[in-house]
This record gives sequence, C-alpha cells and structure tokens, in this order.
Amino acid sequence: MNLEEEDKLVARIKGTLGRIPRTSSQVRLGMGDDAALFRPRAGHELILTCDWFLEGTHFLRENHPPDSAGWKCLARALSDIAAMGGTPRCFLLSLALPTSCTGRWLDQFLAGLRRASSRFHCALAGGDTTRREKILVNVTAVGEVRAGHAIRRRGARPGDLIYVSGHLGEAEWGLRQLKSGAKPATLRSPALKKHLYTEPRLALGQWLGEKGLATAMMDLSDGLSTDLPRLCAVSGVGARLDAASLPLVQLPIKAQNAAVDPLRLALHGGDDYELLFTVRPKQARLLPHSFRGLPITPIGVIASKQQIVLLDDNGREQRLRPLGWDPFR
Repeated sequence: MNLEEEDKLVARIKGTLGRIPRTSSQVRLGMGDDAALFRPRAGHELILTCDWFLEGTHFLRENHPPDSAGWKCLARALSDIAAMGGTPRCFLLSLALPTSCTGRWLDQFLAGLRRASSRFHCALAGGDTTRREKILVNVTAVGEVRAGHAIRRRGARPGDLIYVSGHLGEAEWGLRQLKSGAKPATLRSPALKKHLYTEPRLALGQWLGEKGLATAMMDLSDGLSTDLPRLCAVSGVGARLDAASLPLVQLPIKAQNAAVDPLRLALHGGDDYELLFTVRPKQARLLPHSFRGLPITPIGVIASKQQIVLLDDNGREQRLRPLGWDPFR
C-alpha cells in the first residue's frame, strides 16, 4: 500500500466515521492531525482501555460478516468501560488489512463500526492504518466516570452475593451455530445475534455505579470459570457458586440430543460480555430481577477461603477449574 493508497483509505474511514456525535463534543480535535485532543469534564476521571480483534482468533473472515466485525471490535472495548460504571466518549482505531480487503469488505466493516459508534455515542478520534496479510484491528476506547465512583475488581468481601447479567454461554453457542452453517443474515437465534453483535452492558454498569450497589465488578469476556478467579484474586477472596442458579442458554432439542452441555457453556464459554458483580447482602433487595429487560441473577456468594467452589445439582462441592478462553493455552 503506497502513500497515496493509504491516504485514500484514511479518507474513506474519515468520510464514514469522521462525524463526531453531539455527546462526544469533548473531542476538541479529531482525525486529520498527528493526534487528537480530548477535554474531560470537570469532576470526572478518564477510563482508558484497548482491545485486540484479530482474524483467525476473534473472528473468521469466511464466517463472520464484515459489518459484524466492525460492530464487535468497538463493542468489546466498550464492555470494559461498562464494567467500571463509565460512559464512552471516543475511540482510536488501528487497522491492518490485506489489499484484497480494502474494497467491499472495508466498506461493510466501516458500516458496522459506524452503527456501533452512533449507537453507543462514541466518536472516532483518530488511529492508524497499514497493510498486513491477515486482518488486525486494535481499538483504544476512552470513557468517563465521576471521580471516585469507578467500580473496580477490588472490593468484594466474604458474604457478598455474586450476580451476573443476561444468560451465560449464549455467545459460545452462537459461535457454534455460525461454524455449523447458520446464516447470519436471518439472526433468528438470540445466541447468534449475541455472538455477532455484542451489546456492552453500559446502562446497567452506569446504574450500578450511580446507586453505589456493586462492591466489585468486571465483564465476562473469557468465561465465568476464568474471569471470576481474576476478580477474587484482586479482592483476596474466594467464591462458592450454585450450578442450579446459573442462567443457562436455552438450547434447541436437537442440540440437547447432541449432548451439548449448557452448564459447560455457561461456565467456560467466552464472548458473553455480561457483567459479573458483587453486592452486600443488605443491599441485595434493591436489585431488580431484571434491568430494562436484561435478567439479573444471583449465582453464589463470596467466601473467605481463596478458592472457587461449584455446588452441583446433587449438593456436592468441587473445585472449579478455569477452562475458559486463554490465548496462551
């Protein structure tokens, strides 16, 4: 890709994504200079996060529609902002493409990214482009939260109740459907839609932060069995989970007959981007059963002994092994 070609590519990106949403007017200078300028609101702290989205690892070019890749690369990054109770403001996009993907694929990718940018009120402020044999996307997102009100992983105490939003294992089931030949265009399956068009739980995270209900929180990107130990490690605690309480994905009879285990999907399936959070027992009554139609489910309790234990349907306890997503496994 020579300089002229790259300039044209950048111009296409700017033409599609260059308009800054009104809610992101704090971006004082966007695309076109060496760097962007951002002015945070008084009394707020910045949330900074970045996320890789790699062909062959996070999406498959032959299976995933380009507009889904555009939507999801931003939505995944914004899930980190949701997990701290923050509000998205802007993002930086680093994009490496083969020449064969600088035409129709790129147009559809940008269309999906533009929809996500508009939906979540998060403006493109800049980034970088280059050529590469496989598609590589990196998104750096900027958010805001009132000073001193960010919800961290640290803060869970023994006796706190553990909650999750949504249904666990749903996105993993959606990926399996996609690989088995499901047509993304129909999106009749909620699981397929969840996998392709991730919804960061921004409103719930902000509500939990405003109400001061969550003592610790993170998003579920790598699976409950892998992410919960991370929260517990930072807080210096353990956890007891009740398998019967987990909000499982509803599988069709055909999948049940194929011996697909919804419990394993819930424990180890990644890509859900639901919120995992803890609440003091005295404040649990303030939590609704659902938030704007999104289920909120208690699944266990924080324990003092630093281990993760699963109580099965027969009342037996077993150590929960972290078998979720690990790129280095």
